[in-house]
Amino acid sequence: MTDNKINDVRKAELLSTEVEHIDIREFDARPIVDAMKKMSFTSRDLGRATEIYNQMLADKDCTIFLVIAGSTSAGGCMDLYAELLRNNMIDGIVATGASIVDMDFFEGLGHKHYQALDVPDDDTLRSLLIDRIYDTYIDEEQLQHVDHTIFEIAETLEPRAYSSREFIREMGKYLVEHGKKENSLVKLAYEHDVPIFCPAFVDSSAGFGLVKHQVDAVKAGKPYMVLDAIADFRELTQIKIEAGVTGLLMIGGGVPKNFIQDTVVCAEILGHDDVQVHKYAVQITVADVRDGACSSSTLQEAASWGKVNTGIEQMVFAEAGSVMPLLASDAYHRGHWKDRPVRAWGKIFREA
Repeated sequence: MTDNKINDVRKAELLSTEVEHIDIREFDARPIVDAMKKMSFTSRDLGRATEIYNQMLADKDCTIFLVIAGSTSAGGCMDLYAELLRNNMIDGIVATGASIVDMDFFEGLGHKHYQALDVPDDDTLRSLLIDRIYDTYIDEEQLQHVDHTIFEIAETLEPRAYSSREFIREMGKYLVEHGKKENSLVKLAYEHDVPIFCPAFVDSSAGFGLVKHQVDAVKAGKPYMVLDAIADFRELTQIKIEAGVTGLLMIGGGVPKNFIQDTVVCAEILGHDDVQVHKYAVQITVADVRDGACSSSTLQEAASWGKVNTGIEQMVFAEAGSVMPLLASDAYHRGHWKDRPVRAWGKIFREA
């Protein structure tokens, strides 16, 4: 057997067990969450966080933002987030480029994430073109398909400035026409007019495709499309101003967390002195608060900056993939989402 065939067999062995995304509709977490409320430590924190999310859903005036950092989408929560959007349980998304591009759009094109049941040394993985996220594998050759698809989308667009929301909407349109997965967050967001913002969008596979688009255009002496991070901030702040009451369901921290919280301060700077701080806030994280980093700053700390209400907030220090299924299933089965107004915030930018 040739070395290439040996490598192909080994790669197939390592990429043999797909990550199966959890379906929050298939189990009712209400009894266990109710029991956890009577416990202590992280269990009680999760119980209160779930109560707060249900309060957001029950508040007919509340616009809810799902804020995602980290790799929970690759790790099995991808369909969970899709169900929140499909069932009108969130009204906007702020996320890392990796969550939206490398994970959701990646699967929307028909690719999969795999459980790393056997972890050889990472040099071996590199030689097989397998990327690793802790105990999860991604086929690098399939990821390069994402890079090229982003390039193809950019090539079809008018050469001007776009917010990440605008470009992600084009990605959703592409999946409607060419996608291989019904339950893609990017695709569903396009269909339901739920805006997705990625303030650090090029810090993902999208970056490679967009750099190629720009370099090729420069070589050919042609104009090219660009991403406008200021437009991201302006558009998200516009939603905050028009929404009034807002709630945050935050998984992880990083740039998305600070970006959505800063809309309050930005609105004030624009002269909207009556803008409300985010009324509700939940953050699920494993980040330690002691290093002073923004990603680990508590919601109480955010209150000192005038961003979050101190009364209705809860930190949950836990790995999000282990607690989000409980929180989301509980909220799904309590059903406050069934009579929520449909906001479709994405429409305001097309109507402007």
